Amino acid sequence: MSEEPTLTARIASSVGALPADEWDYLAGDDNPFVSHAFLTALEDSGSVGPGTGWSPLPIVIEDGEGRLAAALPAYLKSHSQGEYVFDHGWADAWERAGGSYYPKLQISVPFTPATGPRLLLADEALGVPLLRAAETLCRREELSSAHATFIEPAQLPFFEEAGWLKRSDIQFHWENRGYASFEDFLGALSSRKRKAIRKERAAAQEGVEIRALSGAELTSRHWDAFWDFYQDTGARKWGTPYLTREAFDLFGKRMGEKVLLILAYMDDMPIAGALNFIGGSALYGRYWGCLLDKPFLHFELCYYQAIDHAIARGLSRVEAGAQGGHKLARGYEPVRTWSAHWIADPGFRDAVADFLAREDAGVAADQFVLGERTPFRKG
Repeated sequence: MSEEPTLTARIASSVGALPADEWDYLAGDDNPFVSHAFLTALEDSGSVGPGTGWSPLPIVIEDGEGRLAAALPAYLKSHSQGEYVFDHGWADAWERAGGSYYPKLQISVPFTPATGPRLLLADEALGVPLLRAAETLCRREELSSAHATFIEPAQLPFFEEAGWLKRSDIQFHWENRGYASFEDFLGALSSRKRKAIRKERAAAQEGVEIRALSGAELTSRHWDAFWDFYQDTGARKWGTPYLTREAFDLFGKRMGEKVLLILAYMDDMPIAGALNFIGGSALYGRYWGCLLDKPFLHFELCYYQAIDHAIARGLSRVEAGAQGGHKLARGYEPVRTWSAHWIADPGFRDAVADFLAREDAGVAADQFVLGERTPFRKG
């Protein structure tokens, strides 16, 4: 009679404290953001850790020989910034009721509203036990809640089985329907939208040279230029940029083949840029910035160039980040994104569940209305 394998759940001090090969075996190679290289770049650059409100707290399950069998990229959070799934109203309500909403447990990739696996598993049977380990941590440390955001749809059943509350929102993704070229994609659009996009691209490219860089092509000079763009956008949108300058160097050094940096030059000077990460099946647009406000350049670098490169690489979709209804007219379609939430207090959980039920009906209606407004030819 064979013995059941011995499994142990524990909390690690950081992703960097865990073996890279074992972590990446669980993470797979489809999603760049859950890779050991990306997550440790955030840690080693100081983008997460002391003073940021993001304290690495990965939860792992190890087998009898101490090897990783499952892992959860998790963080102890003292605020709700950099998550893109907004729970500020929940925090306010719980604080007004006399509770302490923070710290909370955040299961996500920091500052990254891109779908991906949140449960890194060698065996799917460990999915719910891994979530139970997260719940145990919350109870032991008296945390108000745990939140897993931008969960790939295939993993939602784990959270449903564990009884976590589901929440959805809408992003705009571009889907590759077997297009051979950008012109092939334009052929699927209505005549009016097709002409509009051609005019936008022509205006954006006039007097501009666009360079796409990846791997060994990336140098500190390119990152210096992009850092200026990133700081400008960050200062205008959320005050203080989340990433440090060193993070970009580490992305280039540790995972440069997964990076696609698109820069626009005028008179041999970089004036704007868009940073993408390359997955096994998707291109992920992450950051954009500019020092010169040229009409339609944002759309060209972030959306049209992304489509060009996704088609060239045979990728199935482009995820262009959070928000942005303006993406709709440019061939990006409304899709649901998902999060899951565990609330410690039963009464507070019931209140959140009621809110989510009402919110979900509105999200579904919005997706339907937006879907009717896509630029694709009807019929």
